Amino acid sequence: MSRIGKLPVHLPKGVTISVNGNVVTVKGPKGELKQDVNPNITVTVDGGVCHVARPNDEREMRAMHGLYRALIHNMVVGVSEGYKKTLELVGVGYRANATGQVLELSLGYTHAIYMGLAPEIKVQTVSERNQNPLIILESCDKQLLGQVCAKIRSFRMPEPYKGKGVKFQGEYIRRKAGKTAGK
Repeated sequence: MSRIGKLPVHLPKGVTISVNGNVVTVKGPKGELKQDVNPNITVTVDGGVCHVARPNDEREMRAMHGLYRALIHNMVVGVSEGYKKTLELVGVGYRANATGQVLELSLGYTHAIYMGLAPEIKVQTVSERNQNPLIILESCDKQLLGQVCAKIRSFRMPEPYKGKGVKFQGEYIRRKAGKTAGK
């Protein structure tokens, strides 16, 4: 069996899972998430534990077994604790400002970048003197949060010579040596 797929998903207090056909709905204090599941995969809830099972040992079924168990686990963690990612803007004059669900970024281009965020995402910006500006994103949906972070990061990827760009806090950027003087 799949090592990941056979692990049960334990439900913390305040979290409920309901299975309706092939749609799994997880409700908790931080929100509600839904996930379509392959009709061949069976999801059962008994007590405070959720089990995911597969019909046979075909390669595709083994892959989906682990996938759907991991997705359900991520939803349970999301609605109970939530997910948080912090992006750091490294560069002279790089700024971020959040107004409601709109994030304004100044990343060295001639124009500011305005990005509308989904209502499931909470955004906060921190700008302290002599510190790089930070963008703190929180959500119960791990997939959506990762997608938004990747999109923000794609506006100015960290470059290997000076290390300027948008990076995750604590991320290590491999640095390259610049040109050496000739002769």
